[in-house]
Amino acid sequence: MKQNFTNYAFIDSQNVNLSIRQLGWRLDFYRFRVHLKEKYGVTKAFLFIGYIEGNNNLYISLQEAGFICIFKPTLEYTDGTTKGNCDAELVLQAMIEYPNYKKAIIVTGDGDFHCLAKYLVEKNKLTVLIIPNRFKFSALLKFKIFHPYLRYMNELKGMLEYKNRYKEKAL
Repeated sequence: MKQNFTNYAFIDSQNVNLSIRQLGWRLDFYRFRVHLKEKYGVTKAFLFIGYIEGNNNLYISLQEAGFICIFKPTLEYTDGTTKGNCDAELVLQAMIEYPNYKKAIIVTGDGDFHCLAKYLVEKNKLTVLIIPNRFKFSALLKFKIFHPYLRYMNELKGMLEYKNRYKEKAL
């Protein structure tokens, strides 16, 4: 059901990536971008991602797939973990772009986006709230106000799972 007006997607890449991997599969971002365009009429898809030196090929492939990457500097801790929380950037970008889109699609299971999603619902600007893992997401996004907007990526595995094309050809 493609819609004929300007819709923007705001994607919490860390939440999507970790949630999908917990389900045991990897997301094909190219297919996901096509899905957003065909299903929800997304003309711009903002992907919020921590910037890590050496991942340039990943960033280039995401941009080639049609995402507008918004990078957050990351911090590397002494225990070896890396942190690059992009929540504030996603909310800020959604509000900067507010006059430019008819409807928004938010892709996350993180409750930190409760206030943004609620505001967009109240302003009739939210199309859907796509949750990466229906079995594990914030209770703040389970409130009744969001029920009509919730969609889950679990059901899209067959369509959106990354498959190593080189491996498939060899089989």
